[in-house]
Amino acid sequence: MAAASSFTAAAKFLAPVAARSGGDYKAPLPLPASASVRPGRKTAPRLRTALAVSSDVLSGNKAAPAAAARSAVTREEALELYEDMVLGRIFEDMCAQMYYRGKMFGFVHLYNGQEAVSTGFIKLLNQADCVVSTYRDHVHALSKGVPARSVMAELFGKATGCCRGQGGSMHMFSEPHNLLGGFAFIGEGIPVATGAAFAAKYRHEVLKQSSPDGLDVTLAFFGDGTCNNGQFFECLNMAQLWKLPIVFVVENNLWAIGMSHLRATSDPEIYKKGPAFGMPGVHVDGMDVLKVREVAKEAIERARRGEGPTLVECETYRFRGHSLADPDELRKPDEKSHYAARDPITALKKYIIEQNLATESELKSIEKKIDDVVEEAVEFADASPLPPRSQLLENVFSDPKGFGIGPDGKYRCEDPLFTQGTAQV
Repeated sequence: MAAASSFTAAAKFLAPVAARSGGDYKAPLPLPASASVRPGRKTAPRLRTALAVSSDVLSGNKAAPAAAARSAVTREEALELYEDMVLGRIFEDMCAQMYYRGKMFGFVHLYNGQEAVSTGFIKLLNQADCVVSTYRDHVHALSKGVPARSVMAELFGKATGCCRGQGGSMHMFSEPHNLLGGFAFIGEGIPVATGAAFAAKYRHEVLKQSSPDGLDVTLAFFGDGTCNNGQFFECLNMAQLWKLPIVFVVENNLWAIGMSHLRATSDPEIYKKGPAFGMPGVHVDGMDVLKVREVAKEAIERARRGEGPTLVECETYRFRGHSLADPDELRKPDEKSHYAARDPITALKKYIIEQNLATESELKSIEKKIDDVVEEAVEFADASPLPPRSQLLENVFSDPKGFGIGPDGKYRCEDPLFTQGTAQV
């Protein structure tokens, strides 16, 4: 009975989403019409909380029609969303320029095309809420409030970066903004996010330190390629078992580097994995920031109330290769053009103008403002100093004596001969 009641509660959370998508939804939820069963597969006679809002995967890679009624946003909200998405796009375009000019090193993974996911979720958070990202983390950092100059300086490897130049592209971190890191290894951030959510629940229930609004919420971002890894399943189980205030956000851009999502998993509908652990699973059009925001709002509020985790699959698409070292020759041109035509920034701009929330000239002013912000970020990063050599072995050894510290008590890396014959430090 307890399980049934929990599923019914989750069904109430999903009901309005079903109405907006036109799906056939009744609580408790059978398999919705929009999430058809594959031939030859039997479904267990159990209550389900999975719901597909829209899916290019299910509809043969054709864009689902827009819902008739969309989430109402105020002028201020719409302009905030637009500014954040434009910041992400222009910042990443500038990163590409700087990378090819030799200002950045290593692998750099850009977020172009996926801005609706970051903006739709993160702009709903409080300052105390946490974000855990992946190697594609620049825009998550920007959405959480990390200044563009701090992110750019980190990408340049400068001492003024948000990690003092030690993190680089794939390891953005900012304690003041509760950005708990970008993580380069697949799935490695999910346990960290689950731990942060446990800490929030402990502070709230044991230490009585949470805000009056409820629990602090953690967002765990990861991609479709991560969803076949063990950490994903283990943390879904733990989060649901302890009703942790976390939202698992799958940024399904349909490709895990060069492997098509449809070839890499036995069931490409990732959102269905949520109900297997007793939590709601929702699929949303990740190219529409208003749809993402609507689903995100309900999932975040549910976590804040102490009702536990939600798995949200955002079907999106990256407009560039996996990284700036990827020539992007594996994806078909018609697939890329299909998603380019659904650019989330263009769609939001059209919506804002059609709803008379702002004029074209006002949106142009925002774009000019962001151009200036990003240009200033580059100038700041370029003029910033490199980290001192003494920083090289910090946070490497718990006791660096005998490793990084010589008999004179100084870091060995301060001796120019220490790095002789290696790359310039």
